[in-house]
Order: sequence, then structure tokens, then C-alpha cells
Amino acid sequence: MSDTKKEVRIGLIGAGWMGKAHTVAYRNAGVIFGDDLPILELVSDVNEAQVKVASKLLGYNRWTTNWVEVVTDPDVDLVDVSTPNSMHFEMIKLALENGKHVFSEKPLSLSGEESRILADLAKEKGVVNYCGFSNVMNPANQYVKELVDTGKLGKIMRIHATYDQDMLLDPEIAITWRHKKALAGTGALGDLTSHLLSVSQFILGDIEEVIGIESLVIPTRPVEVGSSEHADVETEDLATFLVRYKSGIIGDFTSSRVATGRKNYFYYEIQGTEGTVVYDLERMGEVQVYFKSDADVDNARDAGFRTVLLNPNHAGFKWFQPAAGIAIAFDDMKTLQAHELLQALSGAPYASDFEMGAKVDSVVSAVKKSIETRQWETC
Repeated sequence: MSDTKKEVRIGLIGAGWMGKAHTVAYRNAGVIFGDDLPILELVSDVNEAQVKVASKLLGYNRWTTNWVEVVTDPDVDLVDVSTPNSMHFEMIKLALENGKHVFSEKPLSLSGEESRILADLAKEKGVVNYCGFSNVMNPANQYVKELVDTGKLGKIMRIHATYDQDMLLDPEIAITWRHKKALAGTGALGDLTSHLLSVSQFILGDIEEVIGIESLVIPTRPVEVGSSEHADVETEDLATFLVRYKSGIIGDFTSSRVATGRKNYFYYEIQGTEGTVVYDLERMGEVQVYFKSDADVDNARDAGFRTVLLNPNHAGFKWFQPAAGIAIAFDDMKTLQAHELLQALSGAPYASDFEMGAKVDSVVSAVKKSIETRQWETC
């Protein structure tokens, strides 16, 4: 908790699942931290019936069906963009041009080039520009960054990472905007791997070059639930790529939205010359760590990976639970994110800015290009 208290008037664009999650996080931050003063000023959605209900249920002062009113409203300090991917660039750009602070779900746009435009514009305007990579705020990933930054793992050599789900394994699931290139840009690569890339960027820094492959497992889907009419799926079901970082680290990333049996398998292993760390989001409160120094004692009799349970000594954890072994969850990451965002408006530092978002989107774009050219591409 800080001594900084500042009212922040929020305008939300998109009253769906993620918009609701953001709103709950704003409220939770105000209660938990005590120094956040979010004012839920205005909510927008193209669905009038939905936005009316959302305004009342979530507690916004006003509602509209025209998102432009949000980014131009003088009583809105922070614009929250929680819409489908294809809408982000236009909304963010106009909000920035109107001098608004902006919080946007990833991706910033459908291309690395457009995301770079937004990152540069945000820097020019001098406003808070926050990209919604929730996993960066996970206390486990903060701990891993500390292990890397302090040298406890030695020189980092390699990362192996995967984010798998089976949410779209059923071929009878109807087609949505996520299956269309014009609306989503990519499939598993942008939807899932981008979360891994944000954590990678946070912990290990810039990726320099990539080469990838992809697969479309279910090429058509019903146009609506129960329909016999099908439409083409235009975005990949799974993607794999190799990377080389500017620091010399090498690695591999894979994501699938049709990974049988996998529900939210966000997993990575970082190997260093003095230790290795393993993290699996499905076991959110545990980090597996191996230190080479353990093998130097008693002929390595007791050497092996140790399980570190997240506890109040890990960044952010203490605000939710008093002791190790008590679970935290996705909504807690969103609350930590909301707190960092709101404090940023009073000058506090934050990691997930549009610069990070642009770098992640440039990696995604480079992977897509490498799949087309069948060769290494720079990011």
C-alpha cells in the first residue's frame, strides 16, 4: 500500500467476459489495497440490452452503444479496451489521440507493425499505456524473474515452453470470430502463445529471430450451434517455433487449442548453468527449482528439484493469503494487474506497457512470416 490516492474515472469498451473481469478487478483492488480509487464512469457495448444490464450489474454510472463516446468523454481518464482483437488498433489509437490513458487486452493489433505505431504514439503522448498480460503479475513469474536476475540459475541457456488447451477439440463447436483471420489475426499462436511470450519478454528479454510451423486440425466448423452448414476455419489450431534471443538464449514454444486432455497447460522450463526452474499454471501455487549446488554436497545424494510453495515472501501473494499453500487464482492476478495499472496513473512503474505488447506482437508476426517463407525471420 502506498500513500498515493487518486480517483481514476474508467471508461470500459466491451461488456463481455473480459470487461466484467476487469471491472471486478478494479473493485477488488480498491478494497484490498486501500490506495486505489476507481470510479466506474462509462461502459460501452454494441449490444444495447447487454450494456444496459452490465451498467447496472457492474455499477457503471452511464452506458452507451457508441465506443467513440468513451474515448472522447472529458469525464473519462482511463479507457479500457476489452473487445475482439480486430477492434483494438482503431480504439486504442483514437483514445491515445484524445490524450487518454489506455488499458487494452492483448493483442494491441493484428500486426507487429500496427502495434509499433501504438507503442510509439503512447510514448509521444506521455500517457499510461498498459497491455493486459495477466501472467506477468503472477507471483510465481515474479519469483522466477528474481531467480534469473539475481544469477541464482547462472547463465541462462534455454527455455522450453508450451500453452495447451482442448477448448476447441470438439469439431461441432460453432465457428466464432477467433476462427477468422480478419477478426483474430491468428489462432493458437496469438491467443495462447502470446501469454508465454509476455512472460518470456518479462523474464528473459528480447527475442531476435524465429522459425515456425503450424497446423489446422479442424478445417471447417458449423456456422452456428447445431447447424449442418459449415464455414472454413482460417486460423491455426496449433503452432510450434524455435527462437533465438538477443542474449544468445535459445528455445522452443508450442501452443495448441486442440490438445486432448489439456485444460490450461501454461508450462515453461528455464535452464541455466547453475539451476533450472519449472512452472505449470495448472499448479499455480508451486514452482519447481533445481540448484546445481545441491549436487555438490554428499555426492548429490539429496540433489533434485525442490517444490517452492508460493507464500507471503513472494511479490503480491501477501495481499491475498497469510501463509504458504493457500491457493491464489486467475482473478487475483487480474487484481494485482488492476492495482499496478491504477498506481501507474500516479507515476508508479509498470512492466506490461505497449512496448512489451509491440514486441510480443512482432514475434507473432515474425513467426507467421517464417511459416510462409519456411526460413528464419527477424522480430
